[in-house]
Amino acid sequence: MEKLISSMPTTEEAIDLLKEAEIRNPGPWINHSYFVAQAAKLIAQNIKGLDADVAYILGLLHDIGRREGIHGMKHSFDGYSFAINKGYDLVARICLTHVAFKHNDRSVIVGKWDGTESEYQLVLDYVNSIVENDYDRLIKLCDYISLPSGFCLLEKRIVDITMRSGFNELTLPRWKSTFEIKEYFEEKIGKSIYEILPNVVENTFGL
Repeated sequence: MEKLISSMPTTEEAIDLLKEAEIRNPGPWINHSYFVAQAAKLIAQNIKGLDADVAYILGLLHDIGRREGIHGMKHSFDGYSFAINKGYDLVARICLTHVAFKHNDRSVIVGKWDGTESEYQLVLDYVNSIVENDYDRLIKLCDYISLPSGFCLLEKRIVDITMRSGFNELTLPRWKSTFEIKEYFEEKIGKSIYEILPNVVENTFGL
């Protein structure tokens, strides 16, 4: 893990990469990325063994593959390829792991795959070859509590994603997995994650 972290961009470099990506493909995913980063940093500050600055950078760049255009799950592969070419191995890993979850002891991907079959197989082979760590779990969780407008209850984000992407046989298992990650981190910090994220109620209910 130390080797992976040593290959990280700085916060300033990550922000510059996100700004460049916004020029190439503007959209709500940019604000979403900033909120994922903020959530990851706030939660990581409360967990021994996690570096809040690393968590912030990973949050900023977890969707960096969207710089290539409007795509579905292919953005994970595009982000991986971009980060690998930059030498950012941990960022590349997060680009793949944030779209996958364990189901029947195998990692699977939820959502429409719009890349090639070989790209899809690379993603599956990668996520099934690694042992999930707390950075993987953290960005998955923060992805599910961050709207482009701010932090929200997990349930609201689930509805938001499902309305856009649809429902299939993996949707419920993915929800269950995400709630388990939430409980995992709440046990570590000894309180609800919503206690450390600002304006959750206001943003969830439009107050």
